Amino acid sequence: MTISNIPEPEDVSALISQTEAFLAAHVPVEQPAPQPSAAVPATVTGETKRVRQLRAEVAEARHLAELQDDDTPLMLDSPKVRKRRRAAYEAARLHELAQDPMMKAWQAARMRKLLVTVAMVSLTLALAWSTAGVQVFASEGAPAWSPSWVFAWLVEPFMSMALLVIVGARAYMATHGQPIESKTLTRIEYLFLALTLGMNAWRHLPWVAADFSLSALVLHILGPVVAVAIVTALPIILAAFSGLDHGRQSVTPSGSTRSETSRPSTSHPADLRSERATESAPVKPARGKTLADHRTQLTLLIANGDLPEQPSAERIRKALNCSRETAQILRDERL
Repeated sequence: MTISNIPEPEDVSALISQTEAFLAAHVPVEQPAPQPSAAVPATVTGETKRVRQLRAEVAEARHLAELQDDDTPLMLDSPKVRKRRRAAYEAARLHELAQDPMMKAWQAARMRKLLVTVAMVSLTLALAWSTAGVQVFASEGAPAWSPSWVFAWLVEPFMSMALLVIVGARAYMATHGQPIESKTLTRIEYLFLALTLGMNAWRHLPWVAADFSLSALVLHILGPVVAVAIVTALPIILAAFSGLDHGRQSVTPSGSTRSETSRPSTSHPADLRSERATESAPVKPARGKTLADHRTQLTLLIANGDLPEQPSAERIRKALNCSRETAQILRDERL
C-alpha cells in the first residue's frame, strides 16, 4: 500500500459513523414492555358490587325456575303420608275382613255368648234378690234358727235352680241353632216365676199388709219381674241370632268355596220333614203353616211340573203364598 492510499483520520471517523447509522437502521427495535394501565374507575364501567349481586340473584332464580318445573320431589311420600297411607290400608283390610262370612259368624257367636252369659248372671241375681222375701213367706214367723226358719231359706234356691236348668238348656240349644220349642217347658218356667212373684208380693199387698207401702211392694217384686223379663226375652234374642244370614259362600279348608245352606235335593216329604232337626232358625210362615208344610207343598208342585226343579224365591213365594224369608230358605234348600 502506498502512502497516498492510507485513509485519513477524518475518513475513518466518517466510515464509523456511517456503519453505526446503517446498523442502527437495520437492527429491530425492542418494544417496550407494556406498563400496567391505571384501573378504570367503577363509575365508568358500572360493575359495582350491587350489580354483581343482582346478576348472581338472576342466575340463581333461573336455575330455581328450571328445577321447580320438575315434579319428582312431589312424588315422594313423606313420613306423615306413609303413616296415613298405612292406616288407610289397615282400615280397608279390616273392613274387608268384617264383610267375610266367617268373620260375621265369629262375631255373632261372640256376641251371642256374651249376651247369654250376662242374661244368666242377671237372672241368678234377680232370683237371689227374691230369696229373702220367699224366706219370710215360707217361715211364717218361725223363730230364728228354728228348723222351719232354716228350711225356709231353701225354698227359693231349689225353685231357682230348677228354673235355671230349663232356661240354661233352652239357651244352650238355641246357641247351637236348635232352639227348644216346647209349651210344657214354657208353662213350667212361668209357674216357677209366678210362685216366686206371689211369695214375694203377698205380705206387701194392700189388702194383706197392715201398713201398705208401695216402695216395699216394688222392691220385693223387682227380682221376680226381672227374672220374668229375662226368661221371656232371651229365647227371642237367641232366635234372632239363629236367623242371621252371614252369606251363602264359605271357604273350605282346601281353599274352594261352597254353599253354606246347600243340601242335596230330594222329592220325598218324609225325608224333608226329617231335616227339621237341622234347621238353624225357627221360621213362622204366614197363615199358620209351618216350614215343613210349605216344604211339602213345594215338593208336590215341583213333582207335578208346576214349578221348575230350582225355582226362584219370588216364584216360590207366589206359588205358596208365604213370606219372602220362607221362600228364600226353601230356595236355598234346593240349590
